[in-house]
Amino acid sequence: MAKIELGKNVPDFSLPATGGETFTLSDAAGKALVVYFYPKDMTSGCTRESQDFRDLSAQFHKAGVRIVGISRDSIASHEKFKSKEQLPFALLSDADERVCKLFDVIREKSLYGRKYLGIDRSTFLIDKRGVLRHEWRKVKVPGHAEEVLDAARAL
Repeated sequence: MAKIELGKNVPDFSLPATGGETFTLSDAAGKALVVYFYPKDMTSGCTRESQDFRDLSAQFHKAGVRIVGISRDSIASHEKFKSKEQLPFALLSDADERVCKLFDVIREKSLYGRKYLGIDRSTFLIDKRGVLRHEWRKVKVPGHAEEVLDAARAL
């Protein structure tokens, strides 16, 4: 599968989602969509980022924008995280990294000198026609959700 490009349509994809659903990109057509990739449920940075999107979710909704979060964690882990943090949007499980690879967010990382492949915190804004309009890579959490909201309002 080809990687995504700014200004081009994002290829359709489906992933298992919280709530026993399956999320399919084409089903989200007609509304803009924020897709944020995060490394792991229940970790400090990922929790803060998810809380920030949660706290602004009403404003995203008012702007006609839907939010989904994606990581490699299981649906069971996502359900616990979503419940604990009271997230009003779906979390998608990409255990086989198919969609992570489509969005090119898998990167070599290092922890205590050990190298491994993990998700590079990244966010993508897709317009209501399925065209990728903005991408944020190597995201720093403070102020990020607000920046995405401003871009979404400008669509």
